Amino acid sequence: MNARMTNPVMLLPGLFNGMNEIGKAIAATGLPQDLCEIVNMRASQINGCSTCMDGHWRIARKLGVSDEKLFAVGAWHDMPYFSDAERIALEMTDELTRLADNPTAVSDDLWDRAADEFDEAQLAALVVAIANINMYNRINHATRQVGGSWKP
Repeated sequence: MNARMTNPVMLLPGLFNGMNEIGKAIAATGLPQDLCEIVNMRASQINGCSTCMDGHWRIARKLGVSDEKLFAVGAWHDMPYFSDAERIALEMTDELTRLADNPTAVSDDLWDRAADEFDEAQLAALVVAIANINMYNRINHATRQVGGSWKP
């Protein structure tokens, strides 16, 4: 498979820097980076984004995420390896990534549990992180970016 074009994030002036600023804003809230990488992996699994799947497990591993977690992200509901915060973040990821399946995603119950687990800035960062990886997934699909081509 060949990419249809250069990744738009790299092609459009200023976009790469802007996307990096989003990542910096998320990190500045103290939302754990390893949790963000698990979120990135989960959304990318749901969306079938091979480019992001191949890159984000590498980042997660560098951040110390265990192989058990890396291999279990797709079955997080039934696995014992995830903390309460990670479970909430993964549930939020599932719901916000699968909007077509659940147009009323993020129930009050899930939101309340997330608000109890994360402070307001971190919860905002989680929502933005999920939206951000979904944007990358969609860009990569549209332009057929090749899995394995990005190795952070």
